[in-house]
Amino acid sequence: MRIAVAALKKKESSEIAIQAGRAPFYLVFDESGTLVETLNNPFSRGGGGAGFGVAKMLADKGVDIVVAGKFGENMLDAFKERGLRSHELEGPALDAVRSLLQK
Repeated sequence: MRIAVAALKKKESSEIAIQAGRAPFYLVFDESGTLVETLNNPFSRGGGGAGFGVAKMLADKGVDIVVAGKFGENMLDAFKERGLRSHELEGPALDAVRSLLQK
């Protein structure tokens, strides 16, 4: 299982970004809660379609669960098409991952 967290910075301690599609970074954690990859979000700036682009990028990286403060409806539809699950959470990225792994 891989969990991607929309983050404001490139560190595990980063706060979760509010807007999933426009988050500057995505931190990818494995099933043990270890940070395995940091992704720059090329869709953080610019026009529409960020949700679809992020969904494809994360699915291509083998992500199963995505965490952010908020998700737009279009992004949730794109996740559903790709079999991605989402959780709206706040706080530090690593704390959110640990919480999900305990469930």
